[in-house]
Amino acid sequence: MSLRCALLYGGKSGEHEVSLQSAASVFRNIDRSRFEPILIGIAKSGRWYLQPQSIHEAGVVPDTALDIIEDPSQTVDCRPGVGLFCNGEQLQLDVVFPVLHGSLGEDGTVQGLLEVVELPYVGAGVLGSSVGMDKDLVKQLWRAHGIPTLDSLTASAVELASNAELKAFITRCMETFGPQLFVKPARTGSSVGITKTHSPDEIEPAVQNALKYDTKVLIEPARPVREIEISVIGNGEPYAFPPGEVIPSHEFYDYDAKYLDPDGAQLIVPAHLDSTVMEKARAIAEAAYSAAACEGMARVDLFLLQDTHELVVNEINTIPGFTRISMFPRMCSAAGLSYSELITRLIDLARERETIRASLRYER
Repeated sequence: MSLRCALLYGGKSGEHEVSLQSAASVFRNIDRSRFEPILIGIAKSGRWYLQPQSIHEAGVVPDTALDIIEDPSQTVDCRPGVGLFCNGEQLQLDVVFPVLHGSLGEDGTVQGLLEVVELPYVGAGVLGSSVGMDKDLVKQLWRAHGIPTLDSLTASAVELASNAELKAFITRCMETFGPQLFVKPARTGSSVGITKTHSPDEIEPAVQNALKYDTKVLIEPARPVREIEISVIGNGEPYAFPPGEVIPSHEFYDYDAKYLDPDGAQLIVPAHLDSTVMEKARAIAEAAYSAAACEGMARVDLFLLQDTHELVVNEINTIPGFTRISMFPRMCSAAGLSYSELITRLIDLARERETIRASLRYER
C-alpha cells in the first residue's frame, strides 16, 4: 500500500514562487509505486488549501510550476495531537514533505506545527530549522565548535534605531572590514535583501534595505572566493556528497542569478577541486551540519578563499532548492543517487526519526 505523502508548498515568504517550482519537481519525481502525493498549497495570505485533481494533472507537465487554487471550501486546518483536517474530515497522511523556502516555512515554524499535530516530516526539526535560518546564530555555533566561517558583525533594528547608532555601527563595520561588504538580513534565504557594497556611501542604504526583510542585519567582508556547495543527508550520521561549484555571471549569486536569469550562473557538478580539498570540504560540511542540529537534509555552502586558499562555511540551507536544475539534487545525482531515490531516502529518514521520537517518554 502506498504511503500518503503531503507536499506542502507556496508560503508567505519572498521565495513563494521558488517553492512552486521546487514542489513541482518533487511531485513529478516522487516514486508513485511507494507514495501517493497529496498537494497542500499555502497561499501568500498564509492560509492552507487542499489542492484539487486539476492541479495534480497540471503538475505532471514538464518544466511547469505548481499553482495554488484558493478554494475556501478546501481550507486545511490543524488539531493538536490529531492531525490535519479539511471540511471536518481528517486527512489520512503518513508523512509530510515541506517544500518551502524562507520565513514561515524553513525557519522551524511549520516544523513546530507538524510536531504539534504529530505528523512526521522531511528535513530538519524545529531547532535545526530555526538555527539554520539565523545566519548570525549559526555562525556563533560554528565558531564554538571550531568550524571556520567568515568574521561578521550584527545589529538589531532596535540597536540601530537612532541615526547616531546607525552611523556608529557603519563606522565600526568600515574600520573592521573596509567598504566592500555583504550586507544581509540575518534570517532570509535565496539572497533576498542582500546588497554588496563598494564604497562608504552605499552602506547605510544597504543596511536600511536589509532591515526591510528582518529585524537583524549581518555584515561580512566581501572577499574574492570560489563558491562551493555540498549536499548533506542523514540524521545522527550525516553524509556529505562530493561538492559542486557555482560560478555566477552576476557580481554575486543573487536572487536574479539563481531564479530569473537563465545565464545567471554556471553550475559545475562535481567541482573542479583536488582530492585533498574535496575531502576537507566534505568533512567541514558534515561538521557544520551536525553543529547546527540538522537532520534529514541540508545544502552547506562554503567559500574557498582565493587569497588564503582556506575553506570557510558561508551558510546552511535546511530546505534547499529542489527545482530541476537545483544544486542539491544535482550533486546527489552526480554521486549515483537519482532524484527519485533521493526523495525516497529523505522520506525514509523522516519516518526513522519519527519512530525514535515515538519511543520517548514525556512524563515520569
